[in-house]
Amino acid sequence: MGWQLVEQIRDLGADCRILNHYGPTEATIGCCTFEVGVRDDDRGATVPVGHPLANARALIVDRALQPVPVGTPGELLIGGAGIARGYVNRVEETAERFIPDPHEESGRLYRTGDLARFRPDGAIEFLGRIDEQVKIRGFRVEPAEVEHALRRHSAVRDAAVVARQDTGSDPRLVAYVVAQPQPSPEELRAFLLGLLPEFMVPSLFEPIDVLPFTPSGKIDHKA
Repeated sequence: MGWQLVEQIRDLGADCRILNHYGPTEATIGCCTFEVGVRDDDRGATVPVGHPLANARALIVDRALQPVPVGTPGELLIGGAGIARGYVNRVEETAERFIPDPHEESGRLYRTGDLARFRPDGAIEFLGRIDEQVKIRGFRVEPAEVEHALRRHSAVRDAAVVARQDTGSDPRLVAYVVAQPQPSPEELRAFLLGLLPEFMVPSLFEPIDVLPFTPSGKIDHKA
């Protein structure tokens, strides 16, 4: 869910609580929830998906399936009572997505394929999809991870990173940045080099007033 939807609900003057709900079908739909407060100072591109429900567990891991520190992007894994047994007649895909839980005997975890991070308050923030990664100069890059780093700049309100390939050229990363005041490309590049390896830093920074969003509140990268 995007913050724009939250503001629309608030502008209507509705006297109601606003909760964001998250969960893939493989986790019986519901596994995390987040109640939007009056103030949310640590805003990302989307409203956090929050904390696991009582019968669910959530881990965020790196490519080696090791837990990552708070604030570090990684793949979101879901465990608990609601995890499905697997996919009917799809043995290989079941083995890939449903893995043993190292912390619970006979427990299992579902690999969501979602890129997420733990906020300092323990809430989970959805960042994008692992399978949206692109290849730049032979390196695999997850655009959502670059977007997350850009949003750490004090002037940047939001950002979208896409791979652009012009005719006769190799793919390159382009960042569309909503900021106030608008930093120079040189400033943004220097800032990102302090957080990311050089191959993950966009070669072009485009200022934009408003990012396009899908009806579900996610950044519309195709647009």
